[in-house]
Amino acid sequence: MKQVVSISIGSSKRDHEVTLELLGQQVRMWREGTDGDMSAAVAKLRAYDGKVDAFGMGGIDLFLNAADRTYWFRDAKQFRDAVSKTPLLDGSGLKGAVEGDVVRFMQDALGLQVAGKRVLVTSAVDRWGMAMAFADAGCDMTYGDLLYALDIPIMIHKKSALIRACRIMAPIASQLPFKFLYPAEADHTTEVESESKHAQLYRDNDIITGDYKFVRKYMPKDMRGKWIVTNTTTAEDVEFLRSTGAELLITSTPRLEGRTFGTNVIEATLVAIEGAKAALAPQRYLELLREVGFAPDVIWLQKG
Repeated sequence: MKQVVSISIGSSKRDHEVTLELLGQQVRMWREGTDGDMSAAVAKLRAYDGKVDAFGMGGIDLFLNAADRTYWFRDAKQFRDAVSKTPLLDGSGLKGAVEGDVVRFMQDALGLQVAGKRVLVTSAVDRWGMAMAFADAGCDMTYGDLLYALDIPIMIHKKSALIRACRIMAPIASQLPFKFLYPAEADHTTEVESESKHAQLYRDNDIITGDYKFVRKYMPKDMRGKWIVTNTTTAEDVEFLRSTGAELLITSTPRLEGRTFGTNVIEATLVAIEGAKAALAPQRYLELLREVGFAPDVIWLQKG
């Protein structure tokens, strides 16, 4: 049996485990959160190194691929250094190919009209493939990178301005403590600023996309008619979104026994199935996803 574990610096309340048969192989996938404790995450990686087939690294990116450049996070070095035998994947290999393909899926498989929609991308630098796919589909874009990651209340609307901002800010941001950029401890019980001055961003857009913690950060109580395109969600997250009146929830990864795993887990699983020792080419990820039957999860929240 293939063993795939996601070591996450996020909340342990979101831990989950499934065993599946994929391409004739039994695969056990599970998540172990450390509630923001990076030292505990390092200890877990060292303990499992060489004993599992692949690691997912959750709650933190090892690096960002955006604007044709790669930016490594200073805080992630300790995780890379903790393993020497088992491949460590953070989902970045999937984000460009798979999350960008979600927009095609929305149009071709679901028959949705995307062109002309107003789209808020909470952090394009973290979801570059998806952000560019919505822009290429003819959407009216708002990029919230400066607000959501750096608490600078300036919105970006043009791709050229986004690229300039990324190339200026990403080298600086990647050297900051990761906790300043991303709320690792947040989960579905976390209080959000539901009626903050930034809630108008949600009212002004038709589609809200990005990491779920960012998506929820300034979400108003009334989300009637909105489409949410995100990543990891639990059953509790689904019910919360349903209660806001949001119309549609699409996650880039499939829902397995009640919750969607992050891209880091799915990437690690595909690497384990392939028997590889490092990340695969983006096209190979797409091929394997089709072979195993993994597709985005779609929930019409107000139906049934």
